[in-house]
Amino acid sequence: MKVHEAAPEAAPGSALDSTLDSVLDSVVIGAGQAGLAASYFLRQRGIDHLVLDANPGPGGAWQHRWASLSMGDVHGVADLPASTAPDGRDLAANLVVPDYFDGYERWHHLPVVRPVRVDRVESEGELLVVRAGDRVWRARTLVNATGTWTRPFVPHYPGIASFAGEQLHTAGYPGAEHFRGKRVLVVGGGASAVQFIGELAPVTDTLWVTRRPPVWRDDDFDSAAGLAAVTAVEERVRQGLPPASVVSATGLALRPQEQEAARLGAYERRLPMFERIEPDGVRWADGRFEPVDVILWATGFRPAVEHLAPLGLRSPQGGIALVPVPGNVQGATTAVSDPRVQLVGYGPSASTVGASRAGRRAALAVSRHLAARAA
Repeated sequence: MKVHEAAPEAAPGSALDSTLDSVLDSVVIGAGQAGLAASYFLRQRGIDHLVLDANPGPGGAWQHRWASLSMGDVHGVADLPASTAPDGRDLAANLVVPDYFDGYERWHHLPVVRPVRVDRVESEGELLVVRAGDRVWRARTLVNATGTWTRPFVPHYPGIASFAGEQLHTAGYPGAEHFRGKRVLVVGGGASAVQFIGELAPVTDTLWVTRRPPVWRDDDFDSAAGLAAVTAVEERVRQGLPPASVVSATGLALRPQEQEAARLGAYERRLPMFERIEPDGVRWADGRFEPVDVILWATGFRPAVEHLAPLGLRSPQGGIALVPVPGNVQGATTAVSDPRVQLVGYGPSASTVGASRAGRRAALAVSRHLAARAA
């Protein structure tokens, strides 16, 4: 993808800055894969909008990934609309993907404003009011594309504050060399845990614990299996349940680069989960104790939607119930309790594969809502 022209820059008082006196058709919050896709399709439909992004530069959460994560390690970066994602298998994902997103924003002149960290979104009659410090935008619709990276989840265990060693989460993983010579406890049953163990086991001593048995996949993951997995995750958000991770439905598989860790027995879990954390390690209910130097919490993330709390979108089940655009069987993005609000990068569209499709469906839903309002 060749870059011809730079994206427009924000100027105080311009449409790319706070629009106190004007009303936008839509505001997109977040410029990751889903947010950029939504912006592209909104622009295609001629819908006046801005994209507010909290990051200092393009790349969404990818710019914060650990340096050792190569493009060959990731589960795949899907194409943005009307574009082809880069390969560069041996290159760092935290460089390749931000460069790709940067070029995409510029090529399509997407109206991204950064850095803007949205504090809250409120309802004001028929309008939505987006507040970021002393800056304010008013819009008829909202596309929330904030993903999960800014909300790492660490479960609480008795004694967690007493641990004298180092505790890290996936969001702060510094690479395998940081742990050389240390005994590392990896907690979590998702893809990140499997990848970390694959990196760590050849250079240090690792232990693996999970709350539930990991679901291993030994068959070919074809399009039918992918559809079934996404459907299972989407069913939860339609019911208003907190979204589950896509990997919980797809299962786990060892890649070639993780076979050495498997040969070393690193994927043999310690059963069951430990009961408490002590200064020098972890202890099980039966009295067993394992000394460790580091606890690496590969325990996932939660949706970053706290800024939407004033809108009261959560269902009694604890999640935000979504429905698809009328006429679509799949692709739920519209908030049941407020059809002005679209959520992308939430639930089934939290993966890069589903993000672009969700952006298209959200833009369609915004278009239909604006048309109905005008009528």
